[in-house]
Amino acid sequence: MANYVTLGVQDAARSNAFYDATLPLLGWAMHAEFPGWRGYSKGGEGKDLTLWLCEPFNGEPATAGNGTMFAFMVSTHAEVDAFYQAAMAHGGSDEGAPGPRPHYTPTWYATYVRDPSGNKLAVVCNE
Repeated sequence: MANYVTLGVQDAARSNAFYDATLPLLGWAMHAEFPGWRGYSKGGEGKDLTLWLCEPFNGEPATAGNGTMFAFMVSTHAEVDAFYQAAMAHGGSDEGAPGPRPHYTPTWYATYVRDPSGNKLAVVCNE
């Protein structure tokens, strides 16, 4: 098993549609699925870091952690912009439109969104 991050979701079908529309723009794809779970990885290979989505085992509502964020590094501003547009079109919410973040060194070009369950995501390109 590789390193992984698990994000809880409220509505698996809605979240799967969001991630199916956004992650391919970053070169990620679904590589595994079984009842209540879906796994995404770079190239859909299931190697290295994996993002797992699931409804919580305990049946309680999924909640986004305060201060918790999953960040994807990309190579171009266009990838950041495309991800943001896809996220907004598929149930995401804006936490910071694409643009430079000059308070970071080196300067980043980034966007911040929330998925349909409220999990915070960043897509970052080092300028």
